[in-house]
Amino acid sequence: MARMLAVLLLLAAHAATSASAGVTSPYRRSLLMLPDMPLDADVFRAPEGDNAPEQVHITQGDLTGRAMTISWATPKHPGSNVVRYGLSADNLNLTAEGTVQRYTWGGTYQSPYIHHATLTGLEHSTVYHYAVGHGYTVRSFSFKTPPKPGPDVPIKFGLIGDLGQTFHSNDTLSHYEANGGDAVLFIGDLSYADDHPGHDNRRWDSWARFVERSVAYQPWIWTAGNHEIDYAPEIGETVPFKPFTNRYPTPFRAANSTEPLWYSVRMGSAHVIMLSSYSSYGKYMPQWTWLQDELATRVDRAATPWLIVCVHTPWYNTNDYHYMEGETMRVQFERWLVDAKVDLVLSGHVHSYERTHRISNVVFDIDNGKAAPQINASAPVYVNIGDGGNTEGLANSFRSPQPEYSAFREASYGHATLDIKNRTHAYYEWHRNQDGVKVVADKAWFTNRYYLPTNTN
Repeated sequence: MARMLAVLLLLAAHAATSASAGVTSPYRRSLLMLPDMPLDADVFRAPEGDNAPEQVHITQGDLTGRAMTISWATPKHPGSNVVRYGLSADNLNLTAEGTVQRYTWGGTYQSPYIHHATLTGLEHSTVYHYAVGHGYTVRSFSFKTPPKPGPDVPIKFGLIGDLGQTFHSNDTLSHYEANGGDAVLFIGDLSYADDHPGHDNRRWDSWARFVERSVAYQPWIWTAGNHEIDYAPEIGETVPFKPFTNRYPTPFRAANSTEPLWYSVRMGSAHVIMLSSYSSYGKYMPQWTWLQDELATRVDRAATPWLIVCVHTPWYNTNDYHYMEGETMRVQFERWLVDAKVDLVLSGHVHSYERTHRISNVVFDIDNGKAAPQINASAPVYVNIGDGGNTEGLANSFRSPQPEYSAFREASYGHATLDIKNRTHAYYEWHRNQDGVKVVADKAWFTNRYYLPTNTN
């Protein structure tokens, strides 16, 4: 009996040590910065044909997935605003009429004709075929609607942030396509057009052609990052987020939001909240009021148990790059997220990868001096996935020693997936680009904070 007790104590000690020991990966990706792929690269090539629709992308068009918004651009003429769609490619018997718009930039650039049309009344878990470009060159695609929200409905998300349009970006997208998912949660910083002189908006066009191979076939759910702000008064551009909001609609009205930069969707067993790091979030401001109401009245963990928050600037980050930039937002909202038992917070901005344990810093005040984050079973896991591959390079300056709350960190390019199995378990993987597409560099099983709040993941 004494021997068995000793073995059990040894195993318990080992488990405790494993749970708290953080890993700073010894793997080192070359820090050589690469420029964006040239504008004549194959992945940016415009489709052939007269006024052919291009830059096709889709996103969820309502709260629960029975609507899908189709967006595309035409280069020469507005053409047709109509999307034809149906249950088979040879019987597109339904139509949806959209809108068309253009915008100018910096006095020299004029966008192509940008179309948006929302398909409504769709059935869940159903493949739809659709076509755009009628009257000129017709291009055809398909997508599968997300499953009906429910507590045990599986769904797999791709997690990508800070993608850009370098050769590394192409690797990231190729690896994600090989691993697959039902939808992408995109954590901000799309095209990095603002890294070019005059915020060269041709780079918005090239980026949209580049990612079309994925986002025309499955919904990407958008979070806005700092590279979407595009505030450039020196060239007369003083409306923040102008290219982004013209090109990438979100279903914010369906989520009772007043602005397209913060909203929510329900997909399978997940309730996903998108926040804006670069919009006002002070007390009683619209984003503050919306999030308070969202968590209090619209989140139903019995129906959609997995609660995920996407925000571009990380609240926890052990890299010197952008260190503590998210602190004011964390102080404003962390207590709400812990009280709501959020499962996962996804961020980008820092161009490296990091996963934390479940931690919070809600007990700190100026009297008790408890400033270090503490393990908290009610708190989220924080994942920084700002490693998509943009031209600014990797953030490789991790703070030392590694804080106990940091579980795994590495300065490499890659993507992650979150495979929600049921109401209690989800399997998470991170893949670095330099490995084979099926190689997993970091992984974890997450247990749901509502139905199975274990003391670990």
